[in-house]
Amino acid sequence: MKFPRLTTLVAATLLATAAATPALAQSSGKLKVGLMLPATGTFAALGTAIENGFKLYVAEQGGKLGGREIEFYNVDDESDPSKATDNMNKLIKRDNVDVVVGTVHSGVAMAMAKVAKDTGTMLIVPNAGANAVTGPMCGKNIYRSSFTNSQPGYAMGEALAKKGVKRVVTITWKYAAGDESVGGFKEAFEKGGGKVVEELAVPFPSVEFQALLTQIASIKPDAVYTFFAGGGAVKFVKDYAAAGLKNSIPLYGAGFLTDGTLDAQGDAAQGLQTTLHYADSLNTPKDNAFRLAYAKSYKQQPDVYAVQGYDAAQILGVGLAAAKGDIKNQDAFADAVRKATIDSPRGPFKMSKSHNPIQDFYLREVKGKENVVVGIASKGLVDPGRGCRM
Repeated sequence: MKFPRLTTLVAATLLATAAATPALAQSSGKLKVGLMLPATGTFAALGTAIENGFKLYVAEQGGKLGGREIEFYNVDDESDPSKATDNMNKLIKRDNVDVVVGTVHSGVAMAMAKVAKDTGTMLIVPNAGANAVTGPMCGKNIYRSSFTNSQPGYAMGEALAKKGVKRVVTITWKYAAGDESVGGFKEAFEKGGGKVVEELAVPFPSVEFQALLTQIASIKPDAVYTFFAGGGAVKFVKDYAAAGLKNSIPLYGAGFLTDGTLDAQGDAAQGLQTTLHYADSLNTPKDNAFRLAYAKSYKQQPDVYAVQGYDAAQILGVGLAAAKGDIKNQDAFADAVRKATIDSPRGPFKMSKSHNPIQDFYLREVKGKENVVVGIASKGLVDPGRGCRM
């Protein structure tokens, strides 16, 4: 008569063990990280720097985060928003990744954030600053290690207003990042007493600037504010100088104009001032150690994109450690990240309620092949997180 009870007990124990096994495996096996970054096109070098920075931090932790060995899966997003959903689904459904890290292009990031929200997949954005990602599309599974598009522009708007500049023309690519960067600049600059007299744009990723440069020359503003990055930034800075504007109408920009591009821009970039949350001359113990380790690993100097990749891995590590390796424990992950101070090469920062860094923005000037700090343009700048509901 005791055998049925024993059988039932054994069966119950086996069922309980079976039920616990997936969670155990999930928190102790390899963590699959999908890197959805540009490997070709205008932003290819930026994608490489982000991946390098991310992998450098993982390597410093012995190849593990939160006690779990990291396994990487790569997809070239081609900076093409129309392919973003399919690329995300390749990583999530085909490769069964636990977390996606990406990307550079704001339009691609918007599509990625939608898929992340719909599927509950963890997403860490190491560059793309689309305001909506930490605004209306925010979520406890979505984080950013970089900035919102409006922030660097806002910092430069404050800086130029303080300089007493009155009339500015803006020029950028016509897409989310460009529009929002100019929007941030305009908000701060006009709040400080200046006036944006003309807003010029070219379609992404066009680098045909000549007609607009002629227009700038005819307007004769006090200064020009611009947002370009990667190959587009190289071409614009060179064309601006070749058109004879550099010495007559000062050019200012979001820091991406001169980050990772100085070798290619050469003399045309000398003296340009930009605003960004990182610079080449911070000379802090953390940054010096980071720059040395990066140079040893990749035989080149890091830029802001490498820093953002490095910090994306730091964010993942902080959250994963608190969740005891269980990436599905998003409440523990989010709580830990919000409370943490990230020891970044850019300087320590905390995360806003909408999961965007609260950080200083530096005014930098190109000297030789470095973006040298002139001062702090904006202290502890917080993204507005407008529309964020978690």
